[in-house]
Amino acid sequence: MIVVFVVAFIAGFFIISRIPSLLHTPLMSGTNALSGVNILGALMATAVAILTSSKVIGALAIVFSMINVTGGFGVTDRMLKMFKEKIQQ
Repeated sequence: MIVVFVVAFIAGFFIISRIPSLLHTPLMSGTNALSGVNILGALMATAVAILTSSKVIGALAIVFSMINVTGGFGVTDRMLKMFKEKIQQ
């Protein structure tokens, strides 16, 4: 699993580093939608968890996914405001 994680990290880094800056806002919005799916998965996994440790890990997954979604939408909103100011001037 560590090898898969390292390969995914390297592949993701090279893919993201080659994306033009104009595409970052739409891609971030899409990533936020995927993080919403992660929240649903974490909610379902936590709901059926039997062990207390599994419930704690599931709760942490929910919290971290929510932080990701909230921060992502905040950054997307700020980026869109930057484009609006340029258009209005």
